Amino acid sequence: MSPAFAGVVSLGVDEHIWHHGNPRRRGAKELTGMVDLTRDAEGKVRARLLDLRPGRSKKAYADWLTDRSAEFRAGVEVAALDPFAGYKTAIADANAVLDAFHVVKLGTQTVDEGRRRSSKRPSATAAARVIRSTVSRGSCAPRRRTSPTANSPAWPQRSRLTRPTSVYLAWRCTQDLRAAYRCADLSAGRTMAQRILAIFHTRPVPEVARLGRTLRRWKDAFLAYFTTDRSNNGGTEAINGIIELHRRLARGYRNLTNYRLRVLLVAGGLKA
Repeated sequence: MSPAFAGVVSLGVDEHIWHHGNPRRRGAKELTGMVDLTRDAEGKVRARLLDLRPGRSKKAYADWLTDRSAEFRAGVEVAALDPFAGYKTAIADANAVLDAFHVVKLGTQTVDEGRRRSSKRPSATAAARVIRSTVSRGSCAPRRRTSPTANSPAWPQRSRLTRPTSVYLAWRCTQDLRAAYRCADLSAGRTMAQRILAIFHTRPVPEVARLGRTLRRWKDAFLAYFTTDRSNNGGTEAINGIIELHRRLARGYRNLTNYRLRVLLVAGGLKA
């Protein structure tokens, strides 16, 4: 096994767009990136890009894994990924963990979709059309005051969330989801997550019920966050940021081979 792939215990995977339909660039515009998320002796994740493969599919990920040695595949214990079934089935032997960022993002989208649905109804109140910034904030976000006086109310926009009730319920459910991830005690956080799995799909708000069904389909990967010491794809997203930065500095790439080699050099720990 190549030294570059030795000791990988935690593996992150995510899609990456290397161009946006430029006709001079042939091949898939979407790539699948594999990142080493193994923690060091101090418990810190030293994210390191392992490879990029054309396509965003089960086949792209599975073929890359097949090309690795049996020793490498056996050593991967945790696989952090977004809610894409293709990646999960490709690495079925590892303990799949649904990335917390993507889960919270789904929750935030749920609230926004409910708000937009409510604002389109003829009977919608004006509040449903002006609380977009409010519903996108967490319950622990800093409060804003409308005036410098000591008696001015903190975050008065929150009272608007109760009109309509469906928007408030969706927002409240999303805050419960965030609270589970923020919980300092992983056992308590897992208990909160299990409660979410038990009730979200029964809520009367269509968007919340859909989110609940999605989480139930990903039950094991959703709960795995609390049994794998908060494994997540944060390191993978950081690597994507480094890739984007160097692509902008180079004013883009036309050749995928050159692009892959360049990003491996800057994000994969390779030496020129």
